[in-house]
Amino acid sequence: MEIILPEQWHMWLTFGVILVAVGLYILDRFSIEIVSISLVIVLVALFHFFPLMDDYGERILGSTELLAGFANPALFAIMALLVLGQGLFHSGALEGPTRWLAGHAETMPTITLVGAFFLVTIMSALLNNTPVVVMFIPIIAAIAGQQNQATSRVMMPLSFFAIFGGMLTLIGSSTNLLAAQTMANMGVGTIGFFDFTIIGAGLASVGAFYVLFVARHFMPDRSSMAGEIGVSDGRQFIAQIDLTPGHTFVGMQSVSGLFPDLPDLTVRMIQRHETPLLPPFENVTLRTGDTLIVAATRQKLSELLASKDAPMAGVIDAAKMGTDEEEPSPTEELVLAEAVVAPGSRMVGVSLAQIGFHYQTGCIALGIQRRSRMIRIRMRDMRLEAGDVLLVFGSQSNIEGLRANRDVLLLDWSQKSVPKVSHAELAQVIFAGTVTAAATGFMPVVLAALLGAGLMIATGCLNIRQAGRAFDRQIFLLVGASLAMGTALQATGGALYLAESLVYLLQDAGVPVVLSAFFLLVAMLTNVLSNNATAVLFTPVAVNTALNLGVDPTIFVIAVILAANTSFVTPIAYQTNLLVMGPGHYKFRDFVVVGGPLALIIWATFSLLAPWYYGLH
Repeated sequence: MEIILPEQWHMWLTFGVILVAVGLYILDRFSIEIVSISLVIVLVALFHFFPLMDDYGERILGSTELLAGFANPALFAIMALLVLGQGLFHSGALEGPTRWLAGHAETMPTITLVGAFFLVTIMSALLNNTPVVVMFIPIIAAIAGQQNQATSRVMMPLSFFAIFGGMLTLIGSSTNLLAAQTMANMGVGTIGFFDFTIIGAGLASVGAFYVLFVARHFMPDRSSMAGEIGVSDGRQFIAQIDLTPGHTFVGMQSVSGLFPDLPDLTVRMIQRHETPLLPPFENVTLRTGDTLIVAATRQKLSELLASKDAPMAGVIDAAKMGTDEEEPSPTEELVLAEAVVAPGSRMVGVSLAQIGFHYQTGCIALGIQRRSRMIRIRMRDMRLEAGDVLLVFGSQSNIEGLRANRDVLLLDWSQKSVPKVSHAELAQVIFAGTVTAAATGFMPVVLAALLGAGLMIATGCLNIRQAGRAFDRQIFLLVGASLAMGTALQATGGALYLAESLVYLLQDAGVPVVLSAFFLLVAMLTNVLSNNATAVLFTPVAVNTALNLGVDPTIFVIAVILAANTSFVTPIAYQTNLLVMGPGHYKFRDFVVVGGPLALIIWATFSLLAPWYYGLH
């Protein structure tokens, strides 16, 4: 076999540009956005001023082809699925499964987390990986919160376990289907649904062991700003709950001085007409008209606001009403935030009722946090002190209005939207329909995702502003730039040249060595190119290589499938890596540090397992 070097120098310059770009991503000295935009500009300029021409004098590669990645269906699918996940979150649709898993996490945290990861693997073997990860991101984050772990410790494993699932069946990943279809089109055989399940399970098992027991030593421990300052900590706020007619708390009875039906709520006092009832509460039954003074964390108060039982419905109605001067839009989101009573504030020494806090700001003071002493008094009677932290609740515009208020200091990082629980079931139906349509092949993934995202907005599960926040410009630019790299590498013949060079160098080394080296090459390139592009590009090369070696082409095509799924080393390697990049607060190099050894372990396992499994000598 003779290698014919291409006459154009474009291929070598493309190699250089890609190496520099990947190096800049890893060094993290410049932002991902800057590197991605610069990469696209360099490639477009290169092939504009020094065009790549075919044998007929026609331009092969130009700005249209290089920028096509920004209109790629896969990119639109990713963005639409992010909006879909945002709709699930803002509607509270995941409240049930999250509470169930988080409840088990309190008693069996490690078992629950591992069980969730393996559930992701099984689901990813039968469904598209991307919506599975979208669905589990808030669930895994909740479990991490129960364990007091940073989300950066668990989000990358979530993506990796989803990729493991893609190695198990033909429909586990779109990459698998593309490779199988390319092989079928060449007329050299077909790949069945479970043809690579056993060897894929072997690779997944070894990979899972690494992720669970080894990779945790290399995982970054990086929290969001909110997490670092303490949004989810155990601070207790004093809150007031009025038991109106039909309230869900009415009829609850005390047992041994406490109210077991009110978990995570410490009842400090019950104001019954003019009589205050103090703990311990013996044989007390809550009645309509009672006012509960409770101590609870911000997380618990947020759950009460979002609960389907509506124990704080009156507070929500008051927040929606705003002030008499300006009514907030009915579609405007409700936000929970924290504000500190400023030194020298007019609120110092007076109560919230006396200052008319709700009338002046349109916001509800849901709770007060004070470290100095035990408080057993109704909130409306409590005189405020400088440094008190108010847990405020209201529409987005009214919360933003607190910035101009001289009496309180709004803590920007503390703002968090409250789910619209009335839309929870509708959001679940939309999500289930989207997954079913994509999984059964009734619709392409991109169409199902776009339709689902559109329905989330149209039905009010989230508004345009919330949907806009789901878009991540880092992901958008990163995917577009990676597809531009892949297009340039394919058009210049760089990928094909690498494959043919490898086979030429190892043609006398034996089939197992060639198969192992071929797997390594594809695994390396799939972390730079898109995995779909890698599968389509290398499947014909795999078939021809196998035929030249006198081996069943199915073996080499399965090697392409499994290697193309070895997408652990870079965030641009696979959609699920991009999805967890934001929630996990990852940098580009984090994937290299954690995923690099995993890719090598998968390659080494395949190199040992495949010759034995297929009887190669």
